[in-house]
Amino acid sequence: MTTRTLNLDDSLYHYLLDVSLRETPLQRRLRDETQALPNARWQIAPEQGQFLALLVKLTSARRLLEVGTFTGYSALCMAAALPDDGSLICCDIPGDYNATALRYWQEAGFSERIELRLAPALQTLAQLEQQGLGGCFDLMFIDADKANYPAYLESALRLLRQGGLAVFDNTLWSGRVLEVDSDSEDTRAIQALNCALKDDPRVDLSLLPIGDGLTLCRKR
Repeated sequence: MTTRTLNLDDSLYHYLLDVSLRETPLQRRLRDETQALPNARWQIAPEQGQFLALLVKLTSARRLLEVGTFTGYSALCMAAALPDDGSLICCDIPGDYNATALRYWQEAGFSERIELRLAPALQTLAQLEQQGLGGCFDLMFIDADKANYPAYLESALRLLRQGGLAVFDNTLWSGRVLEVDSDSEDTRAIQALNCALKDDPRVDLSLLPIGDGLTLCRKR
């Protein structure tokens, strides 16, 4: 028995995947293709994708938002968990990887379910509010520029319905959250988010040691 979260060495991590990962061949192919890219580190772990899909089902989510899409793996996982009338709006900036995401979504049959909006995410989120969609979304996954994480939290709280879920990736930041007086704007932003969330009365909170740290915020 143990009173704290285990550290996973390679053997135990591969065991975790062997006994629990239900990745489809298409998802695996996308993940493998992404690994060949120079910025492959932006890819979430497969167990995170499966966990996001489970959250979609547990919350009976129908309207999803994603901030930071890259080659579309997390979106592919979440879209597969949506009901037939569900939808996902993905926010990203223009890049060569956009075509990869669109190609895999089309192959999966999700082109009508996923909308990719290419612009700075805060601009897209503000437009959604202007369109009267505040309080309309069930779940929002945030895995983009870390410096804007505190701002993404405020957008999430305006766009999510009561009981909706905001999920932030990289909130343990490979341990860099422990740095004192960091010269990295990204590190400082994640530290600020984590500290602010601890006592934020607007959310219920759990930071999970999945991947690089995954924080769940339920809007009260």
